[in-house]
Amino acid sequence: MSGIHPFRVLRAKPLWIANSVITGVLALLFTVFYVGANIDPVDHMEKLPVGLVNADEGAAVGGKQVNLGAQITESIEKSTASGGKIDWKVMDEKGVKEELGEGKLFGALVVPADFTSSTTALTGTAATGTPARPTLTVLTNQSAGSMGSSLARTATTQAAENASLQVGKELTARSGTGQAELPAAARVLLADPAAVTVEDGHPLHSHSGLGLTAFYYALVLVVCGMLSANVISGQVDHALGYTHNDMGPLRLHRPLIRATRVQTLAISSTLMAGLSLLMGTLVMVGAVGIMGMDASHLPLLWLYSVCAIAVAGIGALTLLAVFGTPGMLVVTLVYIAMAVPTAGATTPIEALPGFYRFLAEFEPLRQITGGIRSILYYDAQGDAGLTRGWVMMAAGLVVAALFGFGVLGWYDRKGLHRIPVETKPEKTAAVPT
Repeated sequence: MSGIHPFRVLRAKPLWIANSVITGVLALLFTVFYVGANIDPVDHMEKLPVGLVNADEGAAVGGKQVNLGAQITESIEKSTASGGKIDWKVMDEKGVKEELGEGKLFGALVVPADFTSSTTALTGTAATGTPARPTLTVLTNQSAGSMGSSLARTATTQAAENASLQVGKELTARSGTGQAELPAAARVLLADPAAVTVEDGHPLHSHSGLGLTAFYYALVLVVCGMLSANVISGQVDHALGYTHNDMGPLRLHRPLIRATRVQTLAISSTLMAGLSLLMGTLVMVGAVGIMGMDASHLPLLWLYSVCAIAVAGIGALTLLAVFGTPGMLVVTLVYIAMAVPTAGATTPIEALPGFYRFLAEFEPLRQITGGIRSILYYDAQGDAGLTRGWVMMAAGLVVAALFGFGVLGWYDRKGLHRIPVETKPEKTAAVPT
């Protein structure tokens, strides 16, 4: 017994300094990653992919073939008003439907087949009857992300309204002096002829969380892997006798079984792979069976869930083994702080600052979310993110194995064991009697 009161450790400056640095850096990094990524998505937005379709068949006006839809799409495509924030992709209706159904577009603007005929007819019918007002259709895509779909909807709606005003100028010019004979309502209609309608370009089922169930499901998989790694690491250490295991007021301890660092990681990883089967099953049962989440391709969803938990968990075990006690902070930063803002679920990748777009290329949550989104929303199409998800998970597992076993093998060769090997007691010479 030292006779020193335990509370006297609070006087130790190193205790305050070390914990202040760790907790302060953690608070600052979480703030930078979370708030910094989402503070101004409109300003940071760059080349958000949006479809542009001209299905207009045109019409004969004054002996000439006119296609107002072609004029509209061409002017929108060449316009610099968006400042490079929107990447207008000119395509046909089939192409737009396919890319909306793969999550490659956040929205689209469609000029219908009868746009020119309906528009030019206004000059002849406005004075005598109620004209059929032409429409421009804005398609949204919540499955690609609510915020991204909202940003695309704003941009396409504004483009459609500007196009209607431009067409109105042409109609007004063609009407010439006849404008004075038209009723006031008809003149207003000619000045802004097109109605803008908004439709869901890729409808989701009601239990799809407005396109966010894929993100939350993927987040659960990553968190399961990350937290289980912490539990498994501690339990393996206890089983080998390296640490105590406190169960309430009881302290359990096992005899020491010496294991190299490489052997310890191999044991932990094997346990993680086995338990991933249980966790992946229970996650799917909880989400689909108990909570009623809309999902199809259930066998594939189960397999992907198991693999995602295993890869995330083994990666976290590697960081814990290599960095020791600070490893949990590194795991938290990699799997949560840097991962959630760059997952592309709440804020599209195209609306993130450059540094976060760089992180999104390899952050695990983004890759896993893409695969889950493909399974849940896009009929498990490889091009919709499933192929990338599998490839990046495999790459992550390989990197974790090379890094973990490589560094730990070096630790072992250098004799940096977790508990130094006991030195054999020296033999004492016999003292003659």
